[in-house]
Amino acid sequence: MDVLLANPRGFCAGVDRAIEIVEIALRRYGAPVFVRHEIVHNRHVVDELRGKGAVFVDDPSDVPLGAVLIFSAHGVSPAVRAAARERRLRVIDATCPLVTKVHGEAKRMAENDFDIVMVGHKGHVEVEGTMGHAPDRMHLVESAKDVAKLSVRDPARLGVVTQTTLSVDDTREIMKTLKERFPQIVLPRNDDICYATQNRQDAVKKLTEEADVVLVVGAPESSNSNRLAELAARRGARSHMVQAADEIDPAWLESARCIGVTSGASAPEVLVTEVVNRLRTLSGGTARVRTLPDFDEGMVFKLPSSLR
Repeated sequence: MDVLLANPRGFCAGVDRAIEIVEIALRRYGAPVFVRHEIVHNRHVVDELRGKGAVFVDDPSDVPLGAVLIFSAHGVSPAVRAAARERRLRVIDATCPLVTKVHGEAKRMAENDFDIVMVGHKGHVEVEGTMGHAPDRMHLVESAKDVAKLSVRDPARLGVVTQTTLSVDDTREIMKTLKERFPQIVLPRNDDICYATQNRQDAVKKLTEEADVVLVVGAPESSNSNRLAELAARRGARSHMVQAADEIDPAWLESARCIGVTSGASAPEVLVTEVVNRLRTLSGGTARVRTLPDFDEGMVFKLPSSLR
């Protein structure tokens, strides 16, 4: 049995930055440091930070007056920022810069009297944060079928933003459908889907050229991890998402000649290593581990100026 590792996989620059922000804040200010929502969608990362003194909350009202509050990588709405100011919280913003870019696009469109189509998944924390920047202008679309239901004030003043962690292929289809129904719609100059999401989906496509089974290390709450698992299945592989190595069912591997392994952008490499070790054990030590060619994403995001 071959084990083929995707490249790139795992942490993106935005996740690296968010985790580093929490760790620096803990060292500088001491525990507890409060974080709105999970800093990233991964149980292992959240539990490790919780053990160091991070406290995860749903709302600024859950944070003591004047305490340190970190916004997660997924971003927040202006209403959340206002609530933090009312409690005189010391805010550190760990929003991924690519999400911040989408927020800026939404605000500019609203200021120019545009309605805005938000392509994303209802209830996802990133979508809620983005829609909060222009709540009276936003129309959520989750699939191409939703486009037919759209009712907008002026089709000539209509723009689009997207959640950053969507399926590249699905989003392309939605954009095509929007353009067909609203020929004057302003599509993003570049897709809002982030570089890391695109690169990890491209790597899964390469995995499925060889792999019978694809294991995605990620959390059920992680949009980009779910998209990787869906993509692998769509391309004919037996696809499974796991949060830890002990979740692998040996029955999944029956008759498989090649097992592809990847991980979502919020999954640490230690979990991938544990999955590979379990696959070695299940193969009786005969598994041959290979990796797709190196891929340097070349992306690093600066820390907030208050922490530099």
